[in-house]
Amino acid sequence: MPSATLLGQSLLSGVFVGGLYGLLGLGLSLSWGLLRLINLAHFALAFLGAYLTYQLSTTFGLNPFLTLVVVVPAFFLIGVVLHALFTRFGVTEFTSLLVTFGVTVVIESVIQIFWTADFRKLETPLTGVSLRIGPLYFPLVEVLVLATGAALCGVTWAWLRYTYVGKALRASAEDPVMAAAFGVDHTRLALILSGVSGACAGVAGAFLALMSALAPSQIYGPIGVVFAAVIIGGLGNPLGPLWAGIVIGVSEALTMALTAPAWAPLVSFTLLIVVLIARPERV
Repeated sequence: MPSATLLGQSLLSGVFVGGLYGLLGLGLSLSWGLLRLINLAHFALAFLGAYLTYQLSTTFGLNPFLTLVVVVPAFFLIGVVLHALFTRFGVTEFTSLLVTFGVTVVIESVIQIFWTADFRKLETPLTGVSLRIGPLYFPLVEVLVLATGAALCGVTWAWLRYTYVGKALRASAEDPVMAAAFGVDHTRLALILSGVSGACAGVAGAFLALMSALAPSQIYGPIGVVFAAVIIGGLGNPLGPLWAGIVIGVSEALTMALTAPAWAPLVSFTLLIVVLIARPERV
């Protein structure tokens, strides 16, 4: 039986990893839930954002957080352009899986061309810095990931709930014909939402660069668990990926501490199957 300290540290690690899952899943949840587009390229964009953060930090000496001044607007524009192309060619919810998978492969190839397949690691003054409270350690970067994820999800939730654009987007997702009858321009609003989703991918990418070593093949690693977090949390619900990601992260961490690391990947999909059986309307 593991010690109480090990269990406590595992619990904290799961919460912090869940914060990253929430960041990665936010943009996907918005595009899938409100635009009915399953954007697999969201993960590739996050890794592209990570590589750009790495390049801007190492080449120009920018603070990784200052790179967001460049990355966020650029990825907002990329999100807008991608959705404009999807609209132009009539991409549907089902075909979006195939199309965005193709976009993912293209982005992976671009990353390999510019940065090769070698691992890259961004070293900053924050790397390895931890706060200690009692017997437990709080890695500073992971604390910032959780805080940023919570703040971004909360701001997005408030934007969708209280602003005209947010209300119009939710109305259009529920009944596009009726929303259009009341003057809602779904096309314009969809471009804005796609830009926001792209910007969220850029933010997630910056923290990926801070937290882990980068390799193009890792693009496909988080897809399964983030998909599970998005579906469990509810499509189109900005807060859903965060709390569901934390539940999955904690479950995986405790599973590794109590049994063996090989069992951890089963957790997210087991939770997903249970949720889909109990509440199939989540998809």
